[in-house]
Amino acid sequence: MSEKDVKEFGLTVKKNGDFSEWYSQIVEKSGLADYAPVKGFIVVRPYGYAIWELIRNHLDSKFRELGHMNGFLPCLIPESLLNKEEKHFKGFNPEVFWVTSSGDSQLSERLALRPTSEALLYSMFPKWISSYRDLPLKINFWNSALRAEIKSTKPFIRNSEFLWQEGHTAHSSHEEAKIHVLKILSIYKKFIEDALCIPAVSGFKSSKEKFVGAEYTTTVEGLMPDGKALQLGTSHNLGQNFSIPFDIRYLNKNNKEEYVWQTSWGVSWRLMGALIMVHGDDKGLILPPAVAPIQIIIVPIYKNNNQKQVKEHAHKLKEGLESLGYRAFVDDRDEYTAGWKYNEWEMKGVPLRINIGQRDIENNTLEIVRRDNRAKKIISFSNLKAEIKDAFDEIVSALWKNALISLDKRTKFLEKFEDLKAELSANSGFILSFWCGNESCELKIKDDTGADIRVIPFDDERVLSNLSHNKSDSKACIYCGADSKQIAIFAKAY
Repeated sequence: MSEKDVKEFGLTVKKNGDFSEWYSQIVEKSGLADYAPVKGFIVVRPYGYAIWELIRNHLDSKFRELGHMNGFLPCLIPESLLNKEEKHFKGFNPEVFWVTSSGDSQLSERLALRPTSEALLYSMFPKWISSYRDLPLKINFWNSALRAEIKSTKPFIRNSEFLWQEGHTAHSSHEEAKIHVLKILSIYKKFIEDALCIPAVSGFKSSKEKFVGAEYTTTVEGLMPDGKALQLGTSHNLGQNFSIPFDIRYLNKNNKEEYVWQTSWGVSWRLMGALIMVHGDDKGLILPPAVAPIQIIIVPIYKNNNQKQVKEHAHKLKEGLESLGYRAFVDDRDEYTAGWKYNEWEMKGVPLRINIGQRDIENNTLEIVRRDNRAKKIISFSNLKAEIKDAFDEIVSALWKNALISLDKRTKFLEKFEDLKAELSANSGFILSFWCGNESCELKIKDDTGADIRVIPFDDERVLSNLSHNKSDSKACIYCGADSKQIAIFAKAY
């Protein structure tokens, strides 16, 4: 490969330069996805889909531990069904794709391409629930949703069709539903922080920002390197706001009819977008080991006279790594140089590379190279198991530490609205402030700064430690000055 080819293969912009273009180039050049012929849609390539499968498998196992089973839903919803919960549907109406004909024939009723599944699924619940013995009902779906995002589209962040997970439950009591909402949110946050190495803030959405039709919404919010917030997952307590219009009732133990209490919750492939933005660098992706389709890439380095031996040794090494539970791959393509292979696998974000040549075979050694900091180390083949584990632990720790430093750097506590306005104008980020709880103040802040209340945090010591910068005992709302009811985090968002 020529020097020109190598330059065209690599990223042509810096992460701290043109962030948006940097992101788009990683998506395409790392082989995650490509743009579809219709604006707002993308084609996910095998490497990108493999990451989504790993995310799905991790979360799915946790849902199953709570008793959830997976189902399937069709993508077409009759308009009359959506109108049964008019307030909920009105929130999605501007984003709905409509099917109005079949072949050359006009349909008697418009059909919506599913923007979300509450109305469709809950029309089925009365058939499945009749007694307290049928509760709790726990079901989950891994599917796609369609929303007409035509402007400001961004792969994995804002698309007209996206892959997501959505879970739904029906319970016999409000308290049971409340507990389940927080169990799910805890699963999301633990996965995001432990597996994806992305520090996040969990808490409540404001009434204005909650899911339409929910009693309240809890959320996990992340902050991206450009200072914009990204909603990473939500869990909603729906109360009886759907069970009443959809007539989802059950006979309790006293043989009296009651309406069920419901929850819904979900994450999407936005998690993949967050991975790119938080961990990627000027060489491409950096993937945490838990969600890397290839955790270890083995590059055999050989000449014609030792090619067969080195390749055979590389494949035996792969088998040994796989027996230890790692996802390993040998890049033994003859048509590419070792340097080209290094660049390609760095672009794809493979956590660890092993270089192996004739000298390594003779000395019973291996060279390992970390993707996150490109640190090289010569290890003994006999100590392979311990060395790989240590390297992966160090990678996870470093990714987490760097992401946490970035979050802390961009999180500030402010008391004065003019300071908040200036900070969001210049840098953005998470701004912690006291808020009176009135939507009028929330709307005025949005109008003046473009920032929403992203989350009203739970008692998170890591987040609330920022309040130590508060030099006074004042708890005045940052906009109107009235006594505050809570801390809120303001930010501009994707």
